Amino acid sequence: MAKKSSEGKGSGKPIPKVEINLEVSPEEGEELLKILQVRFEENMDRHQALEWAEVREKLEAQPEKLSSLYAMESTGGEPDVVGFDKETGEYIFYDCSAQSPHGRRSICYDGEGEAARVKKGVYPGGNAVDIAAAMGINLLNEDQYRELQEIGEFDTKTESWLLTPADIRELGGAIFGDRRYNTVFVFHNSAPSFYAARGFRGSLRL
Repeated sequence: MAKKSSEGKGSGKPIPKVEINLEVSPEEGEELLKILQVRFEENMDRHQALEWAEVREKLEAQPEKLSSLYAMESTGGEPDVVGFDKETGEYIFYDCSAQSPHGRRSICYDGEGEAARVKKGVYPGGNAVDIAAAMGINLLNEDQYRELQEIGEFDTKTESWLLTPADIRELGGAIFGDRRYNTVFVFHNSAPSFYAARGFRGSLRL
């Protein structure tokens, strides 16, 4: 499970690191499948014409994917199927929590950004790029984020780091998205920045 800090970054105390658990017991795996099925069936507008039985069959054949979904779920991502790639035969999961996953906030964009903060004696909860890699998922890019926002309203009170183009990152920046005034915004910040209301959203192909 992920740890969530109640400490502000101005408190003088390190924010607890986000911890990812990929170990899923048979009982936890079965419970997760039930949660995913209920979410799938309650949100058919996200995946019309797709069948849960086929998704479950692929999950049972790829336990490492189930572990990644467990990490997404346990950090507050509420993953759900948002599409199917006919070319590759893969189901596509996104974090579909209404707000940015609560167990992955107060984090910098990447390791370099986190190191810059630590060098100044400020200790964030980690960084989006490394946490996503540990979970076995990918950060949503801007196009995917806008695609997600077409099937619902997300990040109306929070923000989510997005996969940042190399040319922007090389200049020290990173991008994030949110939804305000019924409009989806993508904006920039310095990569070492971190806020209690900003996490990240990921994707997983199955």
